[in-house]
Amino acid sequence: MITRMKKYTFLVFHRDYEAFLTDLREAGVVHVTRKAIGLADNSDLQALIARKAELERIIKQAAPDQLLQERNEIEQRIASTRKEQTRVAVWGDFSSKTLAQLKQAGYELHFYTCPKSKYKEEWGVVVKEERGIVYFVVVGTKAALPEDVTEVILNKSADELNADLDGLNALLVASQARIEAWRIANIEKLQNELKDVSQQIDWKEVTLNTESGADGALCILEGFCPEENCSALDERLNALSVALYYESEEPTDEDATPVKLKNGFFARLFEPITRLYSLPNYMEIDLTPFLAPFFMLFFGLCLGDGGYGLILVVAGIYLLLKKPAMKELGWMGVFMGGMTMIVGILTGMFFGINLEEVAFLKPVKDYFITETNHTIHFAGGAYHPMMVFAVGIGIFQILVAMGIKVARITIQKGFKYAVYDLAWLVFLITCIVWLFIAGNITPAGQYIIYSVLALCGLCILFYSNPDRKVLVLNIGGGLWGTYNMVSGLLGDVLSYIRLFALGLAGGILGNVFNALALQAGGALPAWIGWLPTLLILVLGHTLNFGLCLISSVVHPLRLTFVEFYKNAGFEGGGVEYTPFKK
Repeated sequence: MITRMKKYTFLVFHRDYEAFLTDLREAGVVHVTRKAIGLADNSDLQALIARKAELERIIKQAAPDQLLQERNEIEQRIASTRKEQTRVAVWGDFSSKTLAQLKQAGYELHFYTCPKSKYKEEWGVVVKEERGIVYFVVVGTKAALPEDVTEVILNKSADELNADLDGLNALLVASQARIEAWRIANIEKLQNELKDVSQQIDWKEVTLNTESGADGALCILEGFCPEENCSALDERLNALSVALYYESEEPTDEDATPVKLKNGFFARLFEPITRLYSLPNYMEIDLTPFLAPFFMLFFGLCLGDGGYGLILVVAGIYLLLKKPAMKELGWMGVFMGGMTMIVGILTGMFFGINLEEVAFLKPVKDYFITETNHTIHFAGGAYHPMMVFAVGIGIFQILVAMGIKVARITIQKGFKYAVYDLAWLVFLITCIVWLFIAGNITPAGQYIIYSVLALCGLCILFYSNPDRKVLVLNIGGGLWGTYNMVSGLLGDVLSYIRLFALGLAGGILGNVFNALALQAGGALPAWIGWLPTLLILVLGHTLNFGLCLISSVVHPLRLTFVEFYKNAGFEGGGVEYTPFKK
C-alpha cells in the first residue's frame, strides 16, 4: 500500500530561515518539493554533485586512480611476459648472456620458423618441429631465405622470463598492499566526507527550491510528511522560537506527492520488483501485494524442478543464518524455492528425474499432474494439464488486474468513469461461467446470462466515455475499444503458455543430461565410470539450472510489467519519498 501524505506549506521570516531548516532536517520526516528550475545553473550545487560522484567512484573502486593505474600496468606487464614466455618456450633452455658471448666471438645465431613443407636441410639446424612448423637456427650471417621463412627475435629464455615473472608478481603483491593500506587509512574518511557532501547537496537543493515573498522578507517552502508523523512534526513546529506560519492539507492530483510504500513482510520482499519498473504515482493503488503471489507462482512454474527448488531453499537458509545483511534475498530464496519444490513434486520432476518412472514411487504415481494421468479434453483436443493451468492462472491474473483498474478509476474519478471497464470485467466473467455450466444451465439461468451480457454490451458500446455527449462518437469509441480488447486479450492470454513451456523445457533438458551421464558412465568399468557420470551431471545440471533461473525471472517480469500492469491501467511515474534529514 501507499502511505498517506499531508502537504505542508511553510512561511518563515528570512532571518529565521536557516534555524528553521536546521530543525526541519533534525526532524527528518519532510520530503521537500524539488523543482528543476535553478538547479542546473547553480555552480556551487554542480560542484558538490561532481564531488559526490567522484567520492562514490573512489569508494566503489576502493583505491585512488594513481594506485589503480600502477597495479594495472604491473598486471599488463605480467600478461605480456607470460605471452612472451609461451612464445620462446619452444626454443628450449638457453641463456641470453651466452648468445651475446657467442655473437662477440663471431658466432651469431639467427632463429627462424617456416612450414615443414617449405623447409630445406641446408638452411640450418632444426631445434624443434611442432604442428607442421619447423624451428631452426642459422649460424653466422643472415641467409637469403624465402618469404615463407620468418625470423624470430629472442631476447630472453623461458627461464629468464620466469624469473622476471617472479619479480613482477612481487611488485603486484606490494602494489596490492599499498592499495589495502590506503583503503584502511582513507575509506572511512571518504565515507564521512560523502555523507557531508550529500547533506550539503540536500541543503543546497532545499534552499534553491525556496520561494520568496513580501519583497524577500518571507521564505516559502513546500513539502510532504507521512500522516503517521504529522502529529510529532506539528508539536515540533509549534515549539520552535522562530517567526513561522505553516498549514497542512490533503495533496491534490496536481501535486508531485512522493510515494512511500508500506507493505507486510511477504509483499515487502517484492518491492524491488515494483521499483525495477516504476513506482506508482500517489493517486494509484500499489500493485506490489497483488503481484507478489503471482510472481512467486510464475517463478515456480517456469523453474518447475523440485531439486532446483531445493537448491534455492538451502541457499536462502544459508543467507538467513550466515549473512544477516542479505536476509531479504534469503527469504526470497526460501519462498521462490519452496514454490518451485511444490510445483516440481506435483508435476513429478526432481533434478530431471521423472518421478512417475521411479519404482518405489509406483503406489503414488497416479497422483502426479502429468499428461499421462490427467490429460484434459476440450473442444475436440487433448491438452497437458499444466498448460491448461498456466492459461487459467493467466486469465485469473488478467481479471484481477481489470478489477484493480475498476477500483482505481472509481476512487480517482468516480464510478461513472469505471462503468466501461466494469462492463468488460463482468462480461468476461459471465462468459467464463457460461462456458463451464453450459451443459447444466436451466432456461431461467440462460435468460439471466443473456440479460447480463446484453447489459454489458450496451455499456461497452454506448458508454465508452461518459464525457462524450455525441452518441456516434461513443459508438465509434466502443467499437474501437472492443477491437483492442479482443485482440489484446488474446495475445495476453497466450503469453501465459510460456509458463508451461519453460518448465517443460527445463525438465526435458535435465532428463537429457541424466541420460547422457548414465550412458557415458555405463560404457566404462565401474571403478572409473562414476567420474564422467558425476562430471556430466554436475556440469549439465549447473548449466540447466542457470538457464532455467534466468528464464524464471525474466518471463514473470514480462508478464508482470506487460500483461498485468497494462490490464490494471498502471500509470507509474511516482517519486520516491526521500525526507530532508541528516
